[in-house]
Amino acid sequence: MDNTKITQLANFGQSAWLDYISRSLIETKKLEELIGLGLRGLTSNPAIFEKAINSGSDYDQAIYNLCRSGKSAFEIYDCLTIQDIRDAADIFMPVFKDTGGLDGYVSLEINPKLAYDKGQTIEEGKRLQREVARPNLMLKVPATEEGFSAIEELTACGMNVNATLIFSLKQYVNTANAYIRGINRYLKSNSDANKIRSVASCFVSRIDTVIDDRLDELARDKPAGSDKDNLLKLKGKAAVSNCAFIYKNYSEIFSSAQFKNISLKGANPQRVLWASTSTKNPAYRDIKYVIELIAKNTVNTLPQNTLEAFLGHGSVKEALTSDVFCADNIISALEKAGIGINDVCADLLRGGLAAFEKSFDALLSAIEAKKERLCVIAN
Repeated sequence: MDNTKITQLANFGQSAWLDYISRSLIETKKLEELIGLGLRGLTSNPAIFEKAINSGSDYDQAIYNLCRSGKSAFEIYDCLTIQDIRDAADIFMPVFKDTGGLDGYVSLEINPKLAYDKGQTIEEGKRLQREVARPNLMLKVPATEEGFSAIEELTACGMNVNATLIFSLKQYVNTANAYIRGINRYLKSNSDANKIRSVASCFVSRIDTVIDDRLDELARDKPAGSDKDNLLKLKGKAAVSNCAFIYKNYSEIFSSAQFKNISLKGANPQRVLWASTSTKNPAYRDIKYVIELIAKNTVNTLPQNTLEAFLGHGSVKEALTSDVFCADNIISALEKAGIGINDVCADLLRGGLAAFEKSFDALLSAIEAKKERLCVIAN
């Protein structure tokens, strides 16, 4: 394997995953090429699948065949995504084996319309696990109140869970505790929990997008001077500060006596995964949310363009530790300015759930449109 920036990152202790999937990524061997450069996992979501299916003809033959067999739009979606996830999981299997199950995972989102239904989320997770039938599958469950129960239950059943749409510190702590409860339940009837892995996906750049806009609004009403300057100096700092608190809590939770007791029975820490790490503001570096979030025993899932940018001009140096002195000052200054990060995170969670539902509906609509067009052409 080449000594690339992402292999250096892995040697430091952070795994780079790809936040993208498509049929062409698999069939052109591009995914295998990226693995050769050090890529160690993959995440997907409805928006990613919508883009992949809408952006060309890669799926047309499969959609046509499934249409001819009488499948509905949802059934076609199910077949297409499960096949892509299976194939990607097979390609990552050597990584999974070489890392002893630390990496090599492919994440599949449970139907986002079930986010507020604990029972259906659990049943759908079990179904997807059976259908994909790969040990390196991770099931994505949103970190809602209902989701915490599902995370616990699926973990207790021995499944790998990617808890997603985490914005706030409270969400993160609840997620970590749900995972630990699940591991404890699993160990009641199993002697070794080593095969279970989990990540807590904390969304990053969206926090800065919202807070930067609010800082601009506040500064607009201020006369030139130190007050205005102090507000503008806070731009681009909220998201990473929030991550610093999450990482500190991760370090404390998984070094606690409570967790050490179950780690003796093979329990693995639930790693923090930094998600939504593309840069939205063109004034910021294109790899801002990569280089500022380098921390041991974590994962960063990157869109393809961000991954390529980091390969091209990234650097590997520890950026986050358990020291939150600077982060505390940033969050306190935002609170003083009237911007509560917890309120922002709550709004982002609601918006994120709605956006995933919207993408899921758009994905089914796109499949339905292709289905009708392809079957009309064939007839």
